[in-house]
Amino acid sequence: MTGEHTPPTAKTCQWGPSSHWGPHLRLPDYLLLPTPGFTDTFNMDTRKPRIIAGSRDAFFGYTVQQHEIGGKKWLVVGAPLETNGHQKTGDVYKCPVTHGNCTKLNLGRVTLSNVSERKDNMRLGLSLATNPKDNSFLACSPLWSHECGSSYYTTGMCSRVNSNFRFSKTVAPALQRCQTYMDIVIVLDGSNSIYPWVEVQHFLINILKKFYIGPGQIQVGVVQYGEDVVHEFHLNDYRSVRDVVEAASHIEQRGGTETRTAFGIEFARSEAFQKGGRKGAKKVMVVITDGESHDSPDLEKVIQQSERDNVTRYAVAVLGYYNRRGINPEAFLNEIKYIASDPDDKHFFNVTDEAALKDIVDALGDRIFSLEGTNKNETSFGLEMSQTGFSSHVVEDGILLGAVGAYDWNGAVLKETSSGKVVPLRESYLKEFPEELKNHGAYLGYTVTSVVSSRQGWVYVAGAPRFNHTGKAILFTMHNNRSLTIHQALRGEQIGSYYGSEITSVDINGDGVTDVLLVGAPMYFSEGRERGRVYVYNLRQTRCVYNGTLKDSDNYQNARFGSSIASVRDLNQDSYNDVVVGAPLEDNHRGAIYIFHGFQASLRKTPKQRIAASDLAPGLQYFGCSIHGQLDLNEDGLVDLAVGALGNAVILWLVLLLLLGHQIFHRDCKRSGRDATCLAAFLCFTPVFLAPHFETDTVGRLPSHLGEVDVFSPCPGPETGALCTLTPSSSPPTQDTADYVKPVTFWVEYSLEDPDHGPVLDDGWPTTLRVSVPFWNGCNEDEHCVPDLLLDAHSDLPTAMEYCQRVLGKTAQDCSAYTLSFDTTVFIIESTRRRVAVEAVLENRGENAYSTVLNISQSTNLQFASLIQKVRPRGGPAMPRPTAPGHPSSSDWTSSSQVAFRLDFEFSKSVFLHHLEIRLTAGRSGPGLLLLPPLGSARCAPLLCCQPQIAWASLPPCPDLGAPLLPSVPPPSFFLRQPRQK
Repeated sequence: MTGEHTPPTAKTCQWGPSSHWGPHLRLPDYLLLPTPGFTDTFNMDTRKPRIIAGSRDAFFGYTVQQHEIGGKKWLVVGAPLETNGHQKTGDVYKCPVTHGNCTKLNLGRVTLSNVSERKDNMRLGLSLATNPKDNSFLACSPLWSHECGSSYYTTGMCSRVNSNFRFSKTVAPALQRCQTYMDIVIVLDGSNSIYPWVEVQHFLINILKKFYIGPGQIQVGVVQYGEDVVHEFHLNDYRSVRDVVEAASHIEQRGGTETRTAFGIEFARSEAFQKGGRKGAKKVMVVITDGESHDSPDLEKVIQQSERDNVTRYAVAVLGYYNRRGINPEAFLNEIKYIASDPDDKHFFNVTDEAALKDIVDALGDRIFSLEGTNKNETSFGLEMSQTGFSSHVVEDGILLGAVGAYDWNGAVLKETSSGKVVPLRESYLKEFPEELKNHGAYLGYTVTSVVSSRQGWVYVAGAPRFNHTGKAILFTMHNNRSLTIHQALRGEQIGSYYGSEITSVDINGDGVTDVLLVGAPMYFSEGRERGRVYVYNLRQTRCVYNGTLKDSDNYQNARFGSSIASVRDLNQDSYNDVVVGAPLEDNHRGAIYIFHGFQASLRKTPKQRIAASDLAPGLQYFGCSIHGQLDLNEDGLVDLAVGALGNAVILWLVLLLLLGHQIFHRDCKRSGRDATCLAAFLCFTPVFLAPHFETDTVGRLPSHLGEVDVFSPCPGPETGALCTLTPSSSPPTQDTADYVKPVTFWVEYSLEDPDHGPVLDDGWPTTLRVSVPFWNGCNEDEHCVPDLLLDAHSDLPTAMEYCQRVLGKTAQDCSAYTLSFDTTVFIIESTRRRVAVEAVLENRGENAYSTVLNISQSTNLQFASLIQKVRPRGGPAMPRPTAPGHPSSSDWTSSSQVAFRLDFEFSKSVFLHHLEIRLTAGRSGPGLLLLPPLGSARCAPLLCCQPQIAWASLPPCPDLGAPLLPSVPPPSFFLRQPRQK
């Protein structure tokens, strides 16, 4: 492929053979090629777009994706501010591509189990990624958050939707268990010595209110013991603070004469943690008692078993009974300290009486929940605020997710696969994101994509538009051990340009290897405006090589050109994939998109078409905020384009593209009963890509001529193989010419009958066609003939020897003496002669000679009388008709042909000279019969002399020639000094 349009040859354009040798036309084997240029109109139809309207408040159209399920085409549209109930969750719509209303998928109602989620303003649909392998797609909510203690962690979450538009699973690789993921069992001493019970009940309610009870956080169960142990409620009975508090307010004191604390602890360990307990949850036991246990010998074993089960124990000693009776509590306190986990200062509490329990509620809560928002040994965030799903991209074995808030908003890229998740460590990024710049908030993962290298295979790409204020993009591979290998970093050049906020890879030639990487900097400031810029990098094995920037329009400023960049399938049918760039703020926030065509393994940097929102419909805003073009949505065999806008999703249909392919050929015919060579010119219009319902072999055929205006005979209908023919309104012109050097020129001007409906012409092809068809010369392939003309000529004037022998009848010996009377060789003209004849032979020993010219000239004492062709050789050319002396005649001479002819001249009766001269010159003439350098010549130039006895009294006497004349020999009338020449 050359990258230019090469229309297929129509089946009706065929060659016609020639039956005889003659001046043939050499047919052109070239095609007119398009010249790239920037235009507002091309083959993306702007006249009849499908505009799907949605809620502007929901920002319907912020993201768009073409999607195919079961052979049916859909448009998936994100509306990140859509409401579900009272919450602004965002959502995704499926929209039919031709007609009908969109349907909300209600993905905003999807709930992630075992977490206390917060879905308000989670921006569902902010990023979409389709997976054509299984017809699924991913819709992400990067601001989805969940509650952990007193904090909300914005980790982000995505929903995977299967081929039936049904939710299948959640994808949340940054989601981590809260530090409050605990199963807490409260062991209450309900023996008779506890008094008043209402104070214990108040303490229980207050401490429960401190707990962060809910999915993914705390579960609480309560057991009460005295002589016996009972479950007040199990761990999984209640899932909210309100429900737990309500249940706790109805717990009555069981009573009992004994305090069997060891029994109560063992019951909680072996029973309460089993009923409703969660795997992986931290086990916490809170023991509240007011006296020494009656089964203290069992405590050692019970505590050891609790240690083996990793049960953290908090123990509260209520000294009311001891203080009211003045009993020393030392033994009791030692027992309670033994029950509490080490160290005692963190796990042991004592209060003076039941009423004082309220004083330790805050302290106990703080001890249990020492983590609020960060890891134990760090003062910064890891993945808690990662906003995973800010960008998404399907790769060979899973999904890449950008997490701009990870690692203190420096960002990260996470990967979800069928075998698990890959979360690179913070240290993996330090090479390109050093610790000293950690507070800059690079936002790595703002966009993610991938390239396929011929040497390394899959390589991931991520943008960090805020890195060092100028932006950066990195190319890297990810490993299962949570490490990265960064191969290359690309850096922005201007502060605040947001370089790396949009990145797209393009396989131009479709060979499976990435050719071009495009990096957008939509806030690039130029000429006093925020115009935007798109950087072009060519992929050379393992490196990206800078190759300039794409050109936008100079007429529109503050456009944010490069806010969206999409690699789309071939739009102009040249077998190369193309690129569409969005400028959603262009034209006073109405927006526009630019189409750039691929060429070979690169990208043309000048846009082929600009489509403005104002060209489509009034009221469109932010047109071009998202773009996708991979499917043929209306089943016409052509890829269509989906573009997002504020409150709208726009489908632009690709128009069938026609390219002009032409061939010109001839056929032999007869005219007026004579053989003739006829020419017929055909123009065949053939679409470069025939959609399934365009199955005609030829769109149009034109028998052309240089005559009157042609008349168009339209096709009767869109029948298969139907032929549209242009026929002339008058008889074709005829031409009799001997000029076979000047080519025949055909000139055609054409246009579509109704360009507003149906296909359009490639604007790179001219609407006028001028073709010059040269005659075939029968020579070598270089079209340059090299003839070799030889001219052999002699006159019929006798020499002195011939005259003496033939006319005077003398012997050779006598004639020798006669010729010695002249000081040079002479030709003798008899007094009775009135004419001179020249016999000539013209022969071509080289290649064909066209427009051959025989130029005849003579002295003024001669007059041209006639030219007679003596013998016409087989296959040779005929002599031209006689013309006036001094004027050329022309004919065509094939190789090895010759002709013999005779020229007659009469002596003038008014001009008398002492000499005569006849000159013949053979050559070729170009346009306008300009004589070219001669190829052959002959010249006769005798001197003339007159004798006294000749009847021409007016002639002067002959000059003395220095030799005596024989008295018995009549003197000659003329002497010819020049012998015959070649």
